[in-house]
Amino acid sequence: MSAEASNVIDAGRGQATRREHILDAAETCFIRNGFHRTTMMDLAKAAAMSAGNFYRYFSSKEAIVLGLAERDRERGASMLGELEKGGDRRAAFFGILEQYFSGLTREAAVLRLDIWSEATRNPAIAAMTERSEAEARAWFIETFAALATAPDCDPPALYAFVSRLLKGVIVDRALTPDFEPAPAIAQLLLLIDAGLAGRLLPSSDTSGTPSR
Repeated sequence: MSAEASNVIDAGRGQATRREHILDAAETCFIRNGFHRTTMMDLAKAAAMSAGNFYRYFSSKEAIVLGLAERDRERGASMLGELEKGGDRRAAFFGILEQYFSGLTREAAVLRLDIWSEATRNPAIAAMTERSEAEARAWFIETFAALATAPDCDPPALYAFVSRLLKGVIVDRALTPDFEPAPAIAQLLLLIDAGLAGRLLPSSDTSGTPSR
């Protein structure tokens, strides 16, 4: 490898490291002060950077939120990839839900609620949230279809049911200091298993009770 190519690679790694540092600092600021009250100057200060240098990496708070969302997706994909190495897609799917939500910190849940709130008044954040929701819906439905163990499984209806429960876990994690997500996720996995086997009541039933 030439010295010039090596320098380019090192520069790229340095930029990636700096972006990670900025995202970590921004996450801390957003959790502490809320998205709306945090300014770009606050973020630059938290990252120990000049405003001019900071804007080289992110042009707006919305861009930072997009960066946080993309990092979250990459971490989820990496986690799923590791779990899928065992060759059992069902175990990998259940494992990623359990690991992600059981490991969800209260701070991360608070930030998620703040972003959802901001989406009600900020078109850029609303568009990002809608895109993330669409991607999640497509992934879940495709996964449910692949893992279904009975023809009665309805992947779109199952996702609609599961999505509400997962959002509930995030809300409880944010608002209830002593909330432990692990038991709720364990129950959710049992309900998903019932849904894959076509044993959930029709979507008009809101109790989520498995049919007999």
